[in-house]
Amino acid sequence: MEKPQGTGDRFQQETKYERERLGEGRIDWTSRPLLYKEYPEARKIRLPPPGTPVLPSFAEILSRRRSVREYSPRPIPLEDISFLLWASSGLQRVEDGHAFRTVPSAGALYPVDTYVIAHRVEGVEPGVYHYGVRDHLLEEVASGDFRGDLVRAALFQEFCSEASAAFVWTAVFPRAKWKYRQRAYRYVYLDAGHIAQNLALAAVGLGLGTCQVGAFFDDEMNTLLGVDGVEESVLYLSAVGHPR
Repeated sequence: MEKPQGTGDRFQQETKYERERLGEGRIDWTSRPLLYKEYPEARKIRLPPPGTPVLPSFAEILSRRRSVREYSPRPIPLEDISFLLWASSGLQRVEDGHAFRTVPSAGALYPVDTYVIAHRVEGVEPGVYHYGVRDHLLEEVASGDFRGDLVRAALFQEFCSEASAAFVWTAVFPRAKWKYRQRAYRYVYLDAGHIAQNLALAAVGLGLGTCQVGAFFDDEMNTLLGVDGVEESVLYLSAVGHPR
């Protein structure tokens, strides 16, 4: 068999589970990373309860889902942002002391965090915000108009700035590597896919549109969010707004 040459080829081969190596190493339960990332000193915006908006049938939502790249200037209500955050990665239930979310995650470790770059959101000044899952709130990371920075980082895809907001997902790698080691890199991308699909379907139910984006300059996007690109790095993002 020809030895894989590319980075992607090596990634696939070197993160494989193999029967004779599966039991190697022990999990150090004392070194488990924190489950939640928080910004204690940040200005907080309490989100309204996500509620249960009247949605179309699930079959209709699926049939209407599509990538939207043209948006109206109409702002998104904060209530809709609240519902989208909860639907895509919010807390759903607590069982036996464990908090589970609206999406699956390997080992219930939830290594993917959500940031919102707000352009036109009612009751929210333009800026970069982190979603505080535990308390269902937004934490201000940076204030200001970042539409130009976002477009440049997203390979000049203009619709990212024309939408009312962009949801950006990062992987906090140690949260998954602590247990799954190199296999964790597969899982974080799967987790991000689950989250993005929940967002897309929830947005349709609210009469909103989304477009998922995987093409961006990684270092520029990491800088925009203020993450280091090593311990935490951007995986994926989605524009969100009212379709034109």
